[in-house]
Amino acid sequence: MRAAMIIGAMTSTASAHSDLALSTPVAVRLSDWGVIRAKGDEAATFLNGQLTQDTVKMDVGQARLAGYCSPKGRLLASFVMWRSAPDEILLACSADLLAPTLKRLSMFVLRAKVKLSDATGDFKLYGLAGSALGANGIDAAVAPGQRTGVGRASVVSLYPADGVPRALWIAPADEAPPQGEALDADAWAWSEVRSGIVTLSAPVLDAFVPQMLNFESVGGVNFKKGCYPGQEIVARSQFRGTLKRRAYLVRSDAPLATGDEVFAAGDGEQPVGTIAQAARAPDGSHAALVSMQIAALGAGPLHARSADGPALTVDRLPYPLLEDI
Repeated sequence: MRAAMIIGAMTSTASAHSDLALSTPVAVRLSDWGVIRAKGDEAATFLNGQLTQDTVKMDVGQARLAGYCSPKGRLLASFVMWRSAPDEILLACSADLLAPTLKRLSMFVLRAKVKLSDATGDFKLYGLAGSALGANGIDAAVAPGQRTGVGRASVVSLYPADGVPRALWIAPADEAPPQGEALDADAWAWSEVRSGIVTLSAPVLDAFVPQMLNFESVGGVNFKKGCYPGQEIVARSQFRGTLKRRAYLVRSDAPLATGDEVFAAGDGEQPVGTIAQAARAPDGSHAALVSMQIAALGAGPLHARSADGPALTVDRLPYPLLEDI
């Protein structure tokens, strides 16, 4: 059964406990993110040969989602990236993956005219939600993935969480913080999960082909660009019907953790999925994005950690999945 057909059968429960739907502006410092700088005349060309996204055709000011894969097509990192200048591209990723990713990418620079560096200390990163966008001069109607400039800051529109608009705010380290009341970091992490977009982190390093996290459905994979590590496997998964897993949004009353295995009720021998990202909801429940066998969806109850572990309820994703080809 195709993923698009299965999606229609999922629970369409919208979260009624969103602490992000506030009348006051909300902002949170993203201390668990880091920034890699690629600078030089061949920065775009170099990254184009390493990432799932086309960086050569990315104009100054544009932002995109991208992945970095192993030769086996498994994600080693995911990025929100933007071209800040003709010779500079910045890549924001989970801080726990920055050092190994920077080291690995640097191995392939060779004679390319590009310098890679950890630029985390040069920037402030904030997550903005709800009316904080308007309070900081940001159009909440801008499509996800678009970058706008607000003074010295760059703002990248993110996928909403339960209809609440969100954005990534990046500015030089000496810039004043954006306007907004501080949001609990756990609540922002929960909004990340509810947005349906996985930010890869260390517990699930090298575990997923991009489509297993729906990256091709949210603009994170360009199938028309040139080669990059793992490109043949990623393309084969897309065009030869070999994709067997997708990412799904779930919730539970019990704590969930990134890396937890997911089981079908009655079968404790073989897991059917892995939690790719998890967070505690403002009301005390828990939410997660699970990369799971498509066949397991709708086949029976799902549980975390064991066949009789915490029950999982599947919710509708906030975006449509591209049909398997």
